[in-house]
Amino acid sequence: MTRRSLLLPLLGLLSVPTAAVLTISAALNVIEYVPLLTTSEDYYNSSAVFVNGGVAPLVRNSSIDLGANAETQALRNYANNTSLRIIWNIAEVPYRLVANRAAGISSLSDLKGKRVGTINGTSAGYFVEQLLKTVGLEYGDYQTIPGNICHEAPCGNRTFPDLLAKGEIDAFGIWEPTLQLGIDALPAGQTVVFQDRKVYREIYNLHSTKEKLADKKKRREIVVFLKNLIKAQRVFEDEPEKVYARVSAAVNVSVPLLEKVWRVHDWSGGIPKDLVDVLEEEEKYIARVDNRTASSRAHVAKMVDGSVLVEALALLRKEKGHGKGRGRD
Repeated sequence: MTRRSLLLPLLGLLSVPTAAVLTISAALNVIEYVPLLTTSEDYYNSSAVFVNGGVAPLVRNSSIDLGANAETQALRNYANNTSLRIIWNIAEVPYRLVANRAAGISSLSDLKGKRVGTINGTSAGYFVEQLLKTVGLEYGDYQTIPGNICHEAPCGNRTFPDLLAKGEIDAFGIWEPTLQLGIDALPAGQTVVFQDRKVYREIYNLHSTKEKLADKKKRREIVVFLKNLIKAQRVFEDEPEKVYARVSAAVNVSVPLLEKVWRVHDWSGGIPKDLVDVLEEEEKYIARVDNRTASSRAHVAKMVDGSVLVEALALLRKEKGHGKGRGRD
């Protein structure tokens, strides 16, 4: 294996080794998940089991304890399983949209009638739609084109950077590092980049379920894991040079590329004060895409559970007061 943590494919119901402390589901090719991996490596001797997925496996498979995903996918899965709970924010990432000046684009309004790459129904699709609404462009005023993500140049056929470089799309909006690779795919000065944190930022969260949190033993394990995740994320936020190489190895993104995109990642954690506001607005989009009735603010607010964080912070204060070093509680 190339990683010290055990990575298992998600094939039906999992048979989890009894030695595993926690089983965690996340997309194992995204930068945002890596603090979970380093927490397992640094505090648990790599005993956590990682499965490729996100919140969908978490709510469908009782052997999974934690799941990480953007808030859009949490809303999608909460609609059918209200046991899902958001317990911590791993990263906030204001998405960017890159456009080709050669296509006659210098402002967002110039995207009217243009071909815009994104993945509809995801955080990226929501971002593009909301960003273009700020200049009066509605869905249908531009053409959305699907494509694939890319983690390192040269990007392959039908990836968004490839489509932009070939002139098959005029712009695209997606998560990192694919967006940065799109910027790099065009000659210097030929790109224009749009970003507005107030319009959209990905809120990539850690989730569990009501049932897991009601189990005293499992809850204790989750609280201790969160306590250590908080410490791991402090390194990501304050001393990124210490983790560049580890992130690079985990998701196959070069260190120079990571250094370019790191600045758009906020690893400070917590539970965002406006999270319920964000969920309420994004629920309308997800409900429309999924062809269902949008849930109320009161309903989606129940997905947010700050009690685990309160307990984790209490453990941190206790640990600091006792002068403990690194290690499991």
